[in-house]
Amino acid sequence: MPSFQSYFFEKAIKLSVKRTLRKGVKGKGMDEKRQMLDAAARRLGKLPKNCQVTPLEIEGLYAEWITSGLNSQLADKVILYLHGGGYALCSANTHRPLAARIGKAAGVKVLFPEYRLAPEHPFPAAIEDAVTVYRWLLHQGYDPANIIFAGDSAGGGLSIATALVLRDQNEPLPAAIVLLSPWVDLTSSGESYRKNEGLDPYLSLKAVREAVHMYAGKEAPDHPLISPVYADLSGLPPLFIQAGNHEILQSDAETLAAQARKAGVPVRMKIWQGMWHVWQIGGDALPEAKKAIWEIGNFVRNTFEKGRSGS
Repeated sequence: MPSFQSYFFEKAIKLSVKRTLRKGVKGKGMDEKRQMLDAAARRLGKLPKNCQVTPLEIEGLYAEWITSGLNSQLADKVILYLHGGGYALCSANTHRPLAARIGKAAGVKVLFPEYRLAPEHPFPAAIEDAVTVYRWLLHQGYDPANIIFAGDSAGGGLSIATALVLRDQNEPLPAAIVLLSPWVDLTSSGESYRKNEGLDPYLSLKAVREAVHMYAGKEAPDHPLISPVYADLSGLPPLFIQAGNHEILQSDAETLAAQARKAGVPVRMKIWQGMWHVWQIGGDALPEAKKAIWEIGNFVRNTFEKGRSGS
């Protein structure tokens, strides 16, 4: 049963979204929308204590190493985190606290790149950037078995698409992929797009379709690298999926899990009752967010420990 705090948290999100719409965000350009999101995140987002952020550049892309509560036995492990935002919005400023908490829960460092965004850079720019960053990690000496992909929403879809490209090019794959409310069906065909339209405090079908148009460009939205639920998922590493039953992307997570299992991919999925799109970003203020992040950290640690023991 959802916590008492979650009830008020969800109501506050809905009120905030309505206020933002009343201020005329719909009429603003993409740059202004991004600046507004970054400014709000800087006011509200708090990093864990003793978190260290080290900026770097990877082949022209801005990126950050995020370290918080590093386990010395896992010093050679890394989470490559790909942020959400419909492939058009968000940045390290909006998602750094979430990535930092996941890294702290797992006891490993996080590499957070800012990939190119639509509509200026539609498909496949984001995938190209994610592949570039992963190859950079390999060139730095990181073993693929010591890397885990993680991403929320569009970042979840991007994580799967990146792994598919690497697989098709016969490159080594990461040890696992962690997905938070993954956006993996840009055709919006799932039942939850209609069923949860009024429940989801963040997303609407209209907003999702606008994002599809910006990212897909001239490509069909059922392209397997745009909507990985239509891809052959065989050969992918284990998937760990979290989604909520109040979000319109619930069907995306369920369909992805079913397709992956059919392809022989190990899957652990949990649908959280009463939770909305990427509720994990609620951090310490929301009990369900703390628990979800703890479960992610536990999965990451177990994955790396199994790899280290050779089991």
